[in-house]
Formats: sequence, C-alpha cells, structure tokens
Amino acid sequence: MLFKSFVTLALAAGSFAQRPTNTSICDYYTTALLKNNTGANQLVSCTSCMLLTLLVNTAVIGNYSSINVGVAVPGILNPNGTYNGTAVNLVPYFSGALASTNRGGNSGVSVNFLDGGGAVPLMNNTAANSNSTNQYKLLTHLYEFFGVLLGCTQLGSTYQPYSGNKSMYEVHKFMTLDPSEMNYFITQVALSAASFGVAEADIQAAGSALNTLFNYRCSPPVPQNVSAALAGTLQSICTESTCPLDPNSNCTAQAAVSNPVAANSTNNGSASATSAMGGATSAMGSATGSSTGSATAAAATTTKAASGANQVKAAGAVGIIGAAVALLL
Repeated sequence: MLFKSFVTLALAAGSFAQRPTNTSICDYYTTALLKNNTGANQLVSCTSCMLLTLLVNTAVIGNYSSINVGVAVPGILNPNGTYNGTAVNLVPYFSGALASTNRGGNSGVSVNFLDGGGAVPLMNNTAANSNSTNQYKLLTHLYEFFGVLLGCTQLGSTYQPYSGNKSMYEVHKFMTLDPSEMNYFITQVALSAASFGVAEADIQAAGSALNTLFNYRCSPPVPQNVSAALAGTLQSICTESTCPLDPNSNCTAQAAVSNPVAANSTNNGSASATSAMGGATSAMGSATGSSTGSATAAAATTTKAASGANQVKAAGAVGIIGAAVALLL
C-alpha cells in the first residue's frame, strides 16, 4: 500500500550512480555522501553528519541539511500534511494528544514523544536534548532499526543493533492507522532518501517490499523462510478497516481496535505530559526546503506482489524506508 512506483524525480544531476548489487544501501550511500564508511558516519556524531541521522531526522522534521539535491520534504511532524488530497496530521500520535501507544495493556495510553526538544535537537543532528526522554528512545530505536534494514556493516561501540519490539503490529495496534496516514508517513522517508540523491530504483524496491510486509490488514505471522529475524511475528501496521485485507489473512490474533481517544488523566502513560510541539512546529518553518522534485505513493491493491516476500530478505532492498514505519518504543 505504500507505493508501487515513484513518479519521476527531477534528480538526473543529483542522484548517485547505480549501487553495486554486492554493496548494501547503507555502506554505499555512507561512502557516497560522507566519503568514509565508518561506524561513526553510519550513526553518531561526526563533522559532516551521518547517514542514518540525516535520513531519519529529515523524514521527521523536513529539510534542514545543506546536503540536499533539491527535493522538498514536508516532514512527518508537519500538521498540514496531505496524501492524494486527503489531509493527514500525524502529530497527535507523537505529542501525546492521543492515547495511542501500546505499553502492554488492553488499550492505548498517551505518551509524549516530543519531550526532548521537538525539532530543535534534530536540526542539530541529534535525537533529543536528553537521553532520559521518550523522544530519545524513539529516535535512537529508529536509527538502530534503520541500520539493520539498510545493511550497515560497520557495527561496533558507536553503532548498536536494534533491540526493540520486533512485532510492528504490537507496536502500532492502538494507533489504528489508515492508508492515507501510512502512505504519508512512508512517503516522507522516501522523500528524505531522494533528497540526498538515493537512486529511484533503491527507493522503489523498498516500497514494494514494505507494501508486502506492513500494509495489509490481518497479515499472518512472518514465515521463517522470509525472515529468520522476524519469524513468527505479526507485522501489519495498516489496521484501520479501509486497509486492504491480506489474501492470507488471519484476524484471530489481530482483533479490531477502536480509533484512539483523546488523552486524559486516566490514559496518560507519559512521564512528561507537556507537549513539546511548540518547539517542534516553530522550528518546522525553517526546516522546510525548496522542491525541484516530487514523489507520490500509490494506493495498494488487494493483490500482494509475488516477489515481495523475497524482497524482505534483502536488507538493502527494504532498508531505505523500513525504519520509517517503526515507532520502535
């Protein structure tokens, strides 16, 4: 449901050459963008900024880096988002305005994931202004998961492998995300990748794989032969009633969930209940860039691509957009 195809991006002069098939997306673009393929350049602080930080932070808040080929990224935290003419505002899922976070109970709770400074630290190539915040946990899990899917090979003391919940269904089930919300979210990460010159072929392959893995309602557990790391886990993220039903659907373990309700004193699960959106939205004005290209996501059909499961096996294929769909809490 994400996107089967990317419309032509005006990136002919800005995209990098075709990636060798024996080189992962992470390793190839770390070298292309940042020159040195090191653990530091794949994740944490360095003078020229880092691949995972750049991709994730730009997807979340929009354009902010000078490393840009001219593609505008509105950002996930843009409260005035649209997808195919439908208004999309994902901010309440992050600000704690909705009781939509799964903390192990029978219903969602309100958690403020913008309690670490909102957009400001992201514009400084960091996750949050404190490592004790929900924002820090969210962003660092995104970096970690992104790195796994991208095939980052420079693992070490500066790069920690993903250790969060592997079932994206469990993570997202109280959000009840619909197709427009899902597609907008993923499109922002696709645009982020495009803004740094990632080749259209890499982005398109990832979109097809993610469509198969995450964007069908009631998808059965992931088979061992598709992914040993995810075997037995539920991965449906698009769970609202208008999401296309998986042809092999098994809804027994994925009961329908009501739309999340507004936060109140009884469903507040955040240690910091005050929204940080004031800082985030004020910074957004300076975080948006000019557009010389565009990307759109096509709605999913009810027929899953036969090759999609095999694509999930390849970290390089799914990586460029994979972490965007994971609010890894």
